Amino acid sequence: MLLPKSSLLVLLFLFSTLALFAQQNISGKIKDAVNGKPIPGVTIRIQNTNKGTISDGNGAYNLAVPSNGTLIVSFTGYKTQTIKVSPGSSSLDITMEEDFAKLDEIVVTGLATTVKRSNLANTVVTINANQLSGAAPAQTFDAALSGKVPGALITANSGAPGGGISIKMRGITSVFGNSQPLYIVDGIFFNNSSIPAGLNDVTGAATAGNPNNQDNPSSRIADLNPQDIENIEILKGASAAALYGAKAAAGVVIITTKKGRAGKTRISVNHETGFAKVRHLMGVRTFTPETAADLAGPSSSTDPTVIARRAAYAAQYNAAKSAGKIYDYEKEMYGETGLILNTGLSLSGGGEKTTFYISGNRRQEEGIVKNTGYFNNSVRVNIDHRISDYISLGVTTSYIHSDADRGLTNNDNNGVTYGVALSSTPDFVDLFPNALGEYPRNPFAASNPLETRDKMKNNELTNRFVGGANLEVRIQQNEHSSTKFIGRGGVDYFNYKTAALFPRDLQFEENALQGHSIQGNTNNTNTNLGGFLANTFTPNENISLTSTVGATLETGFMDNIVTVATNLVSGQSNLDASANTTTRQFRQKYRDNGIFIQEDLSLIDAITLSGGIRFDRSTNNGDYKKYYVFPKGAISWNIAKMKFWDVKDVQNLKIRAAYGQSGNVPPYSSKFTGMLGSNIGGYPGILVDNLLGNPDIKPERQSEFETGLDVSVLNGRVSLEATYYIKKIQDVLLRHALPGSSGYANEWKNSGDLKNNGIELGLTAIPINNKNIRWTSSINWWRNRSKVTKLIIPPYAIGAFGNSLGTFYLEQGEPATQIKGTVGGDLKLIGNSEPKFQMSFYDEVTFLKNFTLRFLVHWKKGGDNINLTQLLTDLGATSFDYDDVLHGTKAGVYRTGAGDASIYVQDASYVRIREIGLYYNVPLKNTNFIKGIRLGVSANNFFTWTSYVGYDPEVSNFGSNTITTSTSRGSNGLSTGVDVTPFPASKRGSFHVGVDF
Repeated sequence: MLLPKSSLLVLLFLFSTLALFAQQNISGKIKDAVNGKPIPGVTIRIQNTNKGTISDGNGAYNLAVPSNGTLIVSFTGYKTQTIKVSPGSSSLDITMEEDFAKLDEIVVTGLATTVKRSNLANTVVTINANQLSGAAPAQTFDAALSGKVPGALITANSGAPGGGISIKMRGITSVFGNSQPLYIVDGIFFNNSSIPAGLNDVTGAATAGNPNNQDNPSSRIADLNPQDIENIEILKGASAAALYGAKAAAGVVIITTKKGRAGKTRISVNHETGFAKVRHLMGVRTFTPETAADLAGPSSSTDPTVIARRAAYAAQYNAAKSAGKIYDYEKEMYGETGLILNTGLSLSGGGEKTTFYISGNRRQEEGIVKNTGYFNNSVRVNIDHRISDYISLGVTTSYIHSDADRGLTNNDNNGVTYGVALSSTPDFVDLFPNALGEYPRNPFAASNPLETRDKMKNNELTNRFVGGANLEVRIQQNEHSSTKFIGRGGVDYFNYKTAALFPRDLQFEENALQGHSIQGNTNNTNTNLGGFLANTFTPNENISLTSTVGATLETGFMDNIVTVATNLVSGQSNLDASANTTTRQFRQKYRDNGIFIQEDLSLIDAITLSGGIRFDRSTNNGDYKKYYVFPKGAISWNIAKMKFWDVKDVQNLKIRAAYGQSGNVPPYSSKFTGMLGSNIGGYPGILVDNLLGNPDIKPERQSEFETGLDVSVLNGRVSLEATYYIKKIQDVLLRHALPGSSGYANEWKNSGDLKNNGIELGLTAIPINNKNIRWTSSINWWRNRSKVTKLIIPPYAIGAFGNSLGTFYLEQGEPATQIKGTVGGDLKLIGNSEPKFQMSFYDEVTFLKNFTLRFLVHWKKGGDNINLTQLLTDLGATSFDYDDVLHGTKAGVYRTGAGDASIYVQDASYVRIREIGLYYNVPLKNTNFIKGIRLGVSANNFFTWTSYVGYDPEVSNFGSNTITTSTSRGSNGLSTGVDVTPFPASKRGSFHVGVDF
């Protein structure tokens, strides 16, 4: 018999009343165990539910809890607590202990899974916001990573405004494939291409010696605002990154931006004012009348022309000295002091269901060269909304506008870049303009570098939109099981414009093509979409099993157009204000998709087993329909969590091992032979490219095994991580020479195998921790060794300018980073670009309650550079030590005439204080409006100790991740450390002020 409606209402009322009696309101405050300060933002969640709250700015919270309920209290950097609520309790104050060893830190282990660091089977580097930019902010995000990633070789390719950084994780990953890590920002695949501006039309850098592009453009990851970043997780090896498939061979950098927290709206304003100066100048030769005359020829010459020129140069020197016109042109070119202005504003807050983070940032920095600089505006909006107890949605969006004037530096075969022109220009020549603004011609070089600097333009302008969404739906949940669906998608679009203008009245233009206007326009769109289903089954407190299955799709489209106009109308930059124009277009399009499954098993919270497999395919592969398989597996055993363990001073003793595979998709168009547009007798036509494509091309396959030991003692105040890895790369993609009879110069081919092995050690200690002083110290040491284990083609030179100057040389059984060169007519081993080891020291000391000192010291031992900057100054007779005596003759003469390439292959070791900053939190009383004031001073890359003869031991003429276009070859994974008159690196000093409302 059915109950009447009135009876149903009565029963409903009774059950509701019982439910109310079963609930109890708990409130209290959460404080730090050492200093007693309140901790805002702590998550207090009812166990086995999605219900909870977050502590406010005063550490207070309030939550309705079921009778006999259990609370899970967690906050980043503190130990997670499980607290049983006593029946009838209404007040519960909580004291949280800092998690010194970060054992409770949650780390990403897959596309939709995480694990506590105490159970992690891989090495994953975590960098928080303070470590990234809390000491001495770098100019760009990628520069801020230097010295902070064990296992990585990070090189600043150029000191030009706007950055340009090369990052190699655990050695050589690829030669011609992608050698830079995959960047993921809030689940969005972030494009990091470097796109050349067409400067080769003026410099001719790639017309002789090396066909690779040498424009050295900035990296697009530099667009990202470091102030928006909450933390970074770096997956260095295939065993950790395998589930990201064919894009993860060089590692994965997972960036999480800041999110809002429930509570009152918090407003934060931060401002930086500082300066930038050149780190180091090489110095210039000090001339005398005699050495000035020697520029015309030796004093023993009987040639009347030489004798006349010697007299003229000596007279010119004497006249210049008498007039006080001896100039240090190196200091004149690179001696500017650039003003730094950086202002950021952020708002964050929200309610129980919706939180938000909104930020805006404006960065402006003048370069150390006149008319250079960097400007960046960015806006970010992150919103998280809990639609119900089972559905949540997060949306992240950002807009970036960046503008960089980068000058004209690096290699040059036409004598037009600043450094190449200066290398042969003595100090007694007057290059300054007269009263009418007319620049004199430089008789010692093809250009007047001061005129070039003052009149030319090399600008990169980027407008970028990045947006994504993350949908999480909890499909079912009970005491032992929960299932969730995660949908994730993102789009990264940028428009990139380059404008290089060389007026017709420049010295090197007036008798040549009479002006260049080179304008480029690139539109690039990347999308990624993924769907994941994850089930966690916990039959009891000792067993937890997580099963994940998912599918991903990534697409990319780039359209690059460069138009070169010559013979310009005086004073005009428009392309149509010229006599000749040439347009080049390069387009690339790809589609990658993958399917994966992963299983994670946790036993007694001490043993973790993980296994997964991914199936990947790409339109860049020879067989675009074929799925390639990439497996992974890992195991860890935390012995200190076993019941038999009774050593109280050792809280963590974990042994771990992991294996995984990932791929590296072949470069776009490697399976095709290009057809290049051409004008043939006034008719349109095409020419076959001299690089032969390969329709059977396969992705490179990387297999890596790593094992390690993690130990934490003294309640986590001392922690050690030790890791050994061996990484093998099969089917390495190479471009190798073909006989001229084939009609081609080179061919794409999977031609060999590589191997890397290395050691990474990390020690973290907190020697002092009390109310007055807290000192945290981290020391990292790492090394890598590479070898070519298989090469099916003859050994060959790659990545520099030939045997006579020293070049990278691929040879079976030898290091992939070896440098060979001609010594006494024979080809010999003369160097290795791989460092012997690297070491970093990061310390943070808080003292007198409100002062904080942070500093980072980076030591790179070994690793050789090919220093062609010194070669050019020797050839131009302007080296600072040219007149020193070496082996009975002048040093500059000896070095160029010795027939020994090893002279210019030099040790690039250094010790550098990368960052140092002192900050003060102003104590505030009796104010409800201003919540905090911070003051600070900092120095970035201010102090360097090195014996390297160059502007900076961190350098790469060929840049990194430069794309291959229809007319130029992209960068390769070996050429880091080639030094050819770069834009000198700068050091920065800043004053900081921050106010929180």
